[in-house]
Amino acid sequence: MNQTRLSASIAQASALRHTPAGLPALDVRLEHESCIEEGGQTRQVRAVLKAVALGTVAERLACQAIGSCWCFSGFLASPRQGKHVVLHIQDFQQDHIHGGS
Repeated sequence: MNQTRLSASIAQASALRHTPAGLPALDVRLEHESCIEEGGQTRQVRAVLKAVALGTVAERLACQAIGSCWCFSGFLASPRQGKHVVLHIQDFQQDHIHGGS
């Protein structure tokens, strides 16, 4: 199973583009910060992650403010020539824990 949920803020967004198939696409950089318990200790976690959204999700995401917080859901995949995983955003909703906009 490949399902990911992440509360994060939009740190950077490219201009809305279209794929060769004509689908709207948006590349974003997400930033996450939280405290997690690991091995009986509280650990502060920070992650920066590349993400992409397609179709109506991309159009919705393109309207959101840089710095706004959301709960993103989707799956992880590596680009054909890439070394890092990318979160493919399938949906996002207001992050009530971190005060999303």
